[in-house]
Amino acid sequence: MTLTELRYIVILSEEQHFGRTAERCHVSQPTLSIAVRKLEDELGVELFERTKTKVRPTALGEKIILQARALLANTAAIQFLADAGKDQLSTPLALGAIFTMGPYLLPQLIPHLQKQAPKMPLYVQEDYTANLRKKLRDGDLDAILVSLPFSESDVVTQELFDEPLVVVMPQSHPLVRNLDIAPADIARDELLLLGDGHCLREQVLTLNPAWREVVPTKRYSVQGNSLETLRYMVAAGLGVSILPRSAADAALCAPHRLITRPLAGGQRKLALAWRASFPRHKAIDVLRKSIQSCSGAYWNFTTEPDAVEQTMLPLQNW
Repeated sequence: MTLTELRYIVILSEEQHFGRTAERCHVSQPTLSIAVRKLEDELGVELFERTKTKVRPTALGEKIILQARALLANTAAIQFLADAGKDQLSTPLALGAIFTMGPYLLPQLIPHLQKQAPKMPLYVQEDYTANLRKKLRDGDLDAILVSLPFSESDVVTQELFDEPLVVVMPQSHPLVRNLDIAPADIARDELLLLGDGHCLREQVLTLNPAWREVVPTKRYSVQGNSLETLRYMVAAGLGVSILPRSAADAALCAPHRLITRPLAGGQRKLALAWRASFPRHKAIDVLRKSIQSCSGAYWNFTTEPDAVEQTMLPLQNW
């Protein structure tokens, strides 16, 4: 039994004539007759009553033809889905991002991606790296934005760009006149960190091994769960913090002005990861290029009014 044979008997039931059916099916009449008879022999039943002038389905044939019609409709639906799937930029893409990256990159990435792939909806989730890893592995996410190092079996990880880390301090801090700051320069300061589970916390502690060895005292008594919380705590005079440059200068703490300075040797590497088996390579490629294309604007992102604009430009603008 083939789909072609099922199509023949459906059309034959409509035309009730071998000649007209053969024309619609673009085959010769003998070919059509042989195919219908072959199907009847295979099923062991007569599907049609044949006369010199007419061919009509038997009672059992009508039931079988009804099922054949439904099967052909489902087959067409499958083909439609397959054809739609050939356009890799027409179905949703589920993207995950770490908390310390999403709020600062996504406002610029999403409009840019909409221009590059207007038929591809983007669904975004923010989470810890460990949770993003599991969601990617389980197929809940198609790709994730993470900070390196990151590795997972059967997952492709591609570095996107480096992001500098900066020291954020109140205007009254004695180091505001420094052009850049080394980890040792703030060894005695109250260092405000993200809580456990944030990859940025581990990256900051790696910059100065002594910070890990200090017995937990007041230095580690205040831990934020978002970069905005850390910025507000710095503005309140509770200490200093080390943040990605993209998160450091958005002016949400006015009128308490913050000062940022480059952290010597401090940077994080941001990457895109996706399952090696993920079939929509074009979608991943457009996503990757969009992230890299808007990264220039990413560094200049600000929420300040134009009159008091603070940018994230290089050192000579400080």
